Amino acid sequence: MITTIYTMSSASTIGEIVELVGSSDKSWEDAAQIAVKEAVKTIRNVHGIEVLDKTAKVDPSTGNIKEYRVGIKLAFGIER
Repeated sequence: MITTIYTMSSASTIGEIVELVGSSDKSWEDAAQIAVKEAVKTIRNVHGIEVLDKTAKVDPSTGNIKEYRVGIKLAFGIER
């Protein structure tokens, strides 16, 4: 899910940043990896991510986490 697109530039590079949300039933790390793997299906030149937030859904009957969610910023270069 892309929520925001930012553009960044310097003298030698131009890049974009998109905000994504990934989810997993295993861990926050896995949720971030899932978001990146989905993004690279359509975005090339991914350079890195910044984790913005971590949240989770909890099963009220057991108190166990049933879904981990991670909001990330994903940076990638633009081809010229």
